[in-house]
Amino acid sequence: MLDSSLSALALLVLSPALLVIAASILLETGAPILFAQVRVGRDGKLFRLRKFRTMRRGQSGPSITARGDSRITRVGRFLRKFKLDELPQLWNVVVGEMSLVGPRPEVPEFVDCSQPVWRSVLRVRPGITDPASIAYRNEEELLARASDPIRYYRESVLPAKLELNLEYLERRSFWLDLKVVMQTVKCALFPRAFDIKNIRVAAPEDSK
Repeated sequence: MLDSSLSALALLVLSPALLVIAASILLETGAPILFAQVRVGRDGKLFRLRKFRTMRRGQSGPSITARGDSRITRVGRFLRKFKLDELPQLWNVVVGEMSLVGPRPEVPEFVDCSQPVWRSVLRVRPGITDPASIAYRNEEELLARASDPIRYYRESVLPAKLELNLEYLERRSFWLDLKVVMQTVKCALFPRAFDIKNIRVAAPEDSK
């Protein structure tokens, strides 16, 4: 109830900014404004995660995005830099598909429910943000340095994220969630202050 109430309030307060973002997308590339992608939620249930559309219409490609991806629009680059494209997920929280804080939901191709780590992570509702999202704030830049971004994500980045998810779930509390939200806002407002050295994973050239 707290998640849903706070998210509904946030949507109301942020409505002017949301309208500006929507108008910017329409002016640059037209409709649709939102992008929906199937993700794996609590207990393995699939749901449609919503974001502001940051790519050109009709573009296909890998499910993960590296920095410099030609599919991303000019407005999209700005939205992604400050994580504004994630704001529509507040609606996912309102309807009970997500929480404000919790392990980020993955696309089905990267989820293996036969693994104990996934069964543990999927016991809770996924979130808009979590410690792994903060640690990998510059994930697109990291993937851009890899010769095979999808393989690198699957074999190096994702296992490290899952480890952080388990650590978070062991220590989960109201105060920890509040701290994660504050850190997320700080990273979004001051992206240049983010230190990529904090990423707990080998560099792409070390993983070959």
